Amino acid sequence: MNDAPVMEEVAHSAGAAGWQPFTPPFTPPWPALPSLVRAMLRGDGDLLSLLPVEAYHMKIGPLGYSRRSIVVVNDPPLVRHVLSDPEGIFPKSDLMVHALEPLIGDSIFVSSGATWKRQREMIDPALSLMRVNRAFPQMQAGCEHAESEYDRHARDGTAFSLDLAMSHLTADIICRTVFTTTLQTRTAHDVFDAFTEFERRVAQVEIKRLIWDKAWTKAPQKAPVLEACAVIRARIGELLDTHLAAGASFDDIAQQVIEARDDLGGKAFTREELIDQLGVLFLAGHETSASALTWVFAILATQPALVARLRAEVEEVTGGGPIEFHHIKRLTLTRNIFRETLRLYPPITFLPRVANQATALDGYRLKKGALVMVAPWVLHRHRMYWKEPNRFDPDRFLPEREAEITSGAYIPFGIGPRICAGAAFATIEATMLIARLFRRYDWRIDAPERIRPAARLTTRPVEQVMVRVTPA
Repeated sequence: MNDAPVMEEVAHSAGAAGWQPFTPPFTPPWPALPSLVRAMLRGDGDLLSLLPVEAYHMKIGPLGYSRRSIVVVNDPPLVRHVLSDPEGIFPKSDLMVHALEPLIGDSIFVSSGATWKRQREMIDPALSLMRVNRAFPQMQAGCEHAESEYDRHARDGTAFSLDLAMSHLTADIICRTVFTTTLQTRTAHDVFDAFTEFERRVAQVEIKRLIWDKAWTKAPQKAPVLEACAVIRARIGELLDTHLAAGASFDDIAQQVIEARDDLGGKAFTREELIDQLGVLFLAGHETSASALTWVFAILATQPALVARLRAEVEEVTGGGPIEFHHIKRLTLTRNIFRETLRLYPPITFLPRVANQATALDGYRLKKGALVMVAPWVLHRHRMYWKEPNRFDPDRFLPEREAEITSGAYIPFGIGPRICAGAAFATIEATMLIARLFRRYDWRIDAPERIRPAARLTTRPVEQVMVRVTPA
């Protein structure tokens, strides 16, 4: 069976003929047993290798064989029910909780029930400071700082890591937004390297454990994982301490979280809890955006005719001037490129839940401890809900084609009460960055044929993508 990355012809001369939808790299699905063998042989924790071809056709059903039972849920109403969880039957999966505990503790991203409700009520006022009109100047400042670095690469003709560049850029923006400070290069590199090591080695993505362990088996984390978590928490702690210092005065998200009190005794978060909660905002606010933007830039770098369309839109909307906040809503193609990238490469590939009691979903019986897998990667490429699901076509999000999209089949930010609070922030940020950076530079990938996606905690290329820039 051929498992090479799928990339249709890259037509650098396509500008004259106009742009056509194409198929960017993906992992071709195999039947269940060969998929299991493939994932085991690769040994790199890539869960996309484990997804069988059947998963892209069924509404609900088993994900191959496993001791605990793994069930994929693709039916949009059932997806909404599982993620909304009105009866408290489907908390975050034990695999995810155990994997993320050393990094972000029992924070809002992994907690459930009354703990999650308390945390959310305390943090909600701080999240109001992520209003995009207020945060837009920080986005512009972060982009301007990055451009000075890209200008240097353009002058020197040097290649650089697209993954690291997007991680640094989005981390700098979220740092300016959450902590009112710029991100130092050392911190950016430390967090990027540590999170890469964490993703690659964390026990959640060990295929053997996923298949053979019983439910609620707590897997010990390897020393490199714990070391990576310690590095990330230390760097976030350094940022936090600028706010905890005597006489410090800030008007930002971190300060709001520090000042938050609960309704049961007026308790504040401890320093460790603050690192937990701010760690979620910092990592979720930049790592998921960096993942999506890495794919946007990797795709557009091979599609000059689509870039020409994008640039024409930017010039028409801005009249050749700077890209301001009021322009963003009119950058329809640019925004739809981001939306289509989120469809094909959702940053959070899987939203796993666990059945804490025996139950049934639309007649499908689930035993206690079953892993209930909602997979945006699968849902967004499902044959029942999408026309030509593996093709990159941003125009599918145009108003005149809305009828083609099944309601509830597009969930890059989740759905229900735990939907990502930063969805609008991420969309505005990405639209501005894509428009501004492709207006200013031509981007070229050194080895586009080597790009292949992998899913661990986020959807990333297997190898870092090396790029070069020249003035547009």
